[in-house]
Amino acid sequence: MTEPRIADLAGALLRRENPTVGVWNRIEGRPRTTDFARALRAEIRDPLWLLARQWQLGEFRGTDGGSPVTATYSVVASPPTRFRPGGGQAEPLPTDRPLETVAERRPLPFAFGAEPISFDLRLSLGRRWLKLVAASSVRNRRDVAEEYVHDYPIALPGPDDAPAAHPEVWATLQTVAGRRMDGYPLYQHVKGGGHASDGISGLRRQDRDALDALGLRLVAWFDELIDQPGGDDAWDPRRLEHRFSISAAGPDGERVLTAPEYPGGELDWHAFSVEEGGSLGGAGTAPPALNRTVFPTPVRFSGMPLPRWWTVEDGRTNFAAVTPDSTDLARLIFLEFALVFSNDWYQLPCDLPAGTLAKIQGLAVTDVFGERRWITSADEGTDRRHWSMYTLDGDAGLLLPPGTPKVATGPALEEVALVRDESANLVWGIEQTVRMTSGEGRAGDEVAAESLAFRRRLHQPGTPDAPHAPISYEVMGSVPENWIPFIPVHVPGDNRNVQLQRASMLSEVDGTTPVRPRTALLREGLDAGRSYYINEEEVPRSGTRLTAAYNRTRTRTGRVVVWLSIQRDSGRGERSSGLGFDELIPSDEQAG
Repeated sequence: MTEPRIADLAGALLRRENPTVGVWNRIEGRPRTTDFARALRAEIRDPLWLLARQWQLGEFRGTDGGSPVTATYSVVASPPTRFRPGGGQAEPLPTDRPLETVAERRPLPFAFGAEPISFDLRLSLGRRWLKLVAASSVRNRRDVAEEYVHDYPIALPGPDDAPAAHPEVWATLQTVAGRRMDGYPLYQHVKGGGHASDGISGLRRQDRDALDALGLRLVAWFDELIDQPGGDDAWDPRRLEHRFSISAAGPDGERVLTAPEYPGGELDWHAFSVEEGGSLGGAGTAPPALNRTVFPTPVRFSGMPLPRWWTVEDGRTNFAAVTPDSTDLARLIFLEFALVFSNDWYQLPCDLPAGTLAKIQGLAVTDVFGERRWITSADEGTDRRHWSMYTLDGDAGLLLPPGTPKVATGPALEEVALVRDESANLVWGIEQTVRMTSGEGRAGDEVAAESLAFRRRLHQPGTPDAPHAPISYEVMGSVPENWIPFIPVHVPGDNRNVQLQRASMLSEVDGTTPVRPRTALLREGLDAGRSYYINEEEVPRSGTRLTAAYNRTRTRTGRVVVWLSIQRDSGRGERSSGLGFDELIPSDEQAG
């Protein structure tokens, strides 16, 4: 029986009219010998075989596009020139230090209420001043130095004062009291507009002028030693993060970038967002555009599928082992790029100085056919915003923050863990490390235990009588004094939103004196008589950890910068304080 001839073979295949029609695209050689060595060589002189392989791999499906040969781009790189801390006033951005320093720097605490602290810095200021006086041309320098020690003394605390509770602090203050100078009051006096020679008697006019000049040198030395904010700092105590803005002059005007949730540490481009319509007082004029011609190179990565059939892959990456779900878009996009479009991408070298906001004006590409095309941003002229990597919102460009490659962080001077206690319905600020009066950090539970034992010796010198009843009634239990409570309260004018307000526990000694925090992190507004609030969402179930420490880095010019900063990290979960109310305690346990 003769098979009917199909007149329209292509249409029959498309409509699947005749299921007996087969399609073959597998090409096999027909060897005439048992030796396959020559057949496996795929020699170049076998054009028919190579053309068949090219057809099989789809290389004859051209896109009428040639490979790029050269590319010329135009880029404007503008350095940030303005800085605004949080809701403070905008100011010029210093160019001689990293941006982390300007954003993280905190004022140095020299007193907690009426109690002076940071005696390590006070002694350093006094020692520096006495060295300046000793090397000066002032007449009777030794007598003048002794008068400064007398006028700016380090007072020894009384036996009933708080520093006496800690033996190390008490021994340090006993060593320097009456022998060394407290340089911080002199620094404050000169920085506030006074003169270093004020109050010193028996000085000639030239001696007073020399001391006044040395006072300015002392202030400049300490300001250079540790960087401090001149006005407002960027730390937001309510949100427990740094908030600041910078601006740079772009080709279309001032560009304002805001870091609304910077926790401290490493500052990079992803911490910023574009503030549309914002202004920090003008960022100046944008620098001229940089035009550069480069040679594009294909993108290469480890394990990349090789484009030629006769090359053996290295096998370091097994894409077949990647099994993404249908909702795992990140892996699906990566596999599509790696397996389908990896050979369609080219990379161009573009060297930019650190500390600039770069905006590509356009790109001119010349292909192998000699055609030249001007390429602009995919978002230009449209209201749509496509996803992109390393760029900011609104097509503002690429930000290379003026940061530092390496920062050395000192030991923690203060460390606070904010944790939730569901049993007591409270949030506790646990002072795990507190700053001592002498300046170093120490474990908060040890400091709290020493302070409690010291106050008991002062106010309860005798031993209390043991209870005679079989049980005793306790109204409320106690917690360590380094646990500072935060109670939930409503936001004023809002019955739904809740914030956390700092509270205080009463002392176990007299039951009337409130226990105050010993860290500057939790003393926010305390010395000024203000309440302190934290947004409830800033303390999740995992908790929040705050650390205050000195940082040190060296800029690209070799300048050393030191600043005091706060860093925020995740906590380690909920905690239980063991706080209880209305408990009956057996007398033997109470007495023991």
